[in-house]
Amino acid sequence: MNKNKNILPVIFIGIVFVFLGLSSCQVLNRYQTPKIDTSDLYRDSHAGDTTTIADIPWREFFTDTYLIGLIEEGLENNADLQVAVTGIRQAEAILNMARASYFPTVSLTGQVSNMTTSDANKTLGYNSNNVSLGIAASWELDLWGKLNRQSRSKYALLLKSHSYRNLIQSSLIANITTSYYSLLALDEQLRITTETVRLLEKNVETMMALKEAGMQNVNEAAVEQSRALMLRTKLSIYDLESAIHQLENGISVMLGRKPGAIERSAFEAQAVPARLETGVPAQLLARRPDVIQAELDLRAAFELTNAAQASFYPSVTLNAGSMIGLAAPGFTNFFSSENLLANVIGGLTQPIFNRGQLKGNLKIAKAQQEAALITFKNTVLRAGQEVSDILFSYESSVKKNSIRQEQINSTQKAVEYTKELLVAGEANYTEVLTAEQNYLSAQLSEVSDKLEQLQYSVNLYRALGGGAE
Repeated sequence: MNKNKNILPVIFIGIVFVFLGLSSCQVLNRYQTPKIDTSDLYRDSHAGDTTTIADIPWREFFTDTYLIGLIEEGLENNADLQVAVTGIRQAEAILNMARASYFPTVSLTGQVSNMTTSDANKTLGYNSNNVSLGIAASWELDLWGKLNRQSRSKYALLLKSHSYRNLIQSSLIANITTSYYSLLALDEQLRITTETVRLLEKNVETMMALKEAGMQNVNEAAVEQSRALMLRTKLSIYDLESAIHQLENGISVMLGRKPGAIERSAFEAQAVPARLETGVPAQLLARRPDVIQAELDLRAAFELTNAAQASFYPSVTLNAGSMIGLAAPGFTNFFSSENLLANVIGGLTQPIFNRGQLKGNLKIAKAQQEAALITFKNTVLRAGQEVSDILFSYESSVKKNSIRQEQINSTQKAVEYTKELLVAGEANYTEVLTAEQNYLSAQLSEVSDKLEQLQYSVNLYRALGGGAE
């Protein structure tokens, strides 16, 4: 009797090791990144050097100390980034739940039963008690890797949540920076416009003096036209101030603070990068967060397809009836070694009548995997398009610099010459007004050109995957 009781635990342990041995016989079909031809992804770019601005940490890529402080504040307090972090915690919890399915569900169970029966005189006189206490377990052994594949899918989604956070961070840095540069550009345009208004006010005074002096080609109409140009330019100051106020509020919200003033430097202190290294297109696959997210979606779908395939194979379980513990007809000497109980129930289940549902699940998983592959490839194409568009636009904008400077010099000289001709009686007031308008427009356009180039450099940095870490 004692020998049989001692054999039971050994049998149980033996069964467990056999099942664990079988679980190592899983069909291996490991995920591999799809091969995508990234040559000429940037169209006209022939960069063969792997050096890319995306490898530069954002604290080194941006040098304005005020801007660096704003970015740090945004990374600390931005609401979208905080939500992304909570998404990571959710994904971690889901992964832990999936990994927990590898292990048995163990619970402590106890039961006390009493039965009272009657004798021949129909008197309740016979009592029987049964007491049991032990550990019950339920365990599905992952022989074919179904649970493992599901866990791998959840792990891919966890990595995706990290990539999503990186995507939010990269976009946040770019948005703060482009908004900051826009704010500085508005400051510069406001400065130019304010100075122009002062010059136009003096111009009105000059027109009035020339009219009073009896200059033939200067009359009351010339004075009023000059005043109208001055007032129209002066009105634009209020529009610029309103735009500055709104942009400061927008940046404040991105930083997670109440709307208010933004401390900043001067627009002229900002330097446009002389050269922007893009590296090779294949680097997008490893750096750009949205491309990484798309591939992780594909990886998760791949693992779920394998899990659906594994559902066709038989499953082996130790069900809830399995228990090891103590049992006795009463509480007397309950903990005696004579009362040991080992009850192990194993099950082998082969799907038969639900194969239609399993086939449907497999078809759905394969379709989702195919859709994820298409999305991944399309994401890579769109990433290449974005880099190509930004790079070409940046280079085109830089080409305007020398021509724009010539335009400014020419319009400035035109203002000076037409004023001299007006005094000499060889030009009329409309030529002077036109020259002044052209000069102001050229100055404001130069600010817009520089802002455009600064923003292109930031957008290219983000498009290449910079600022994500």
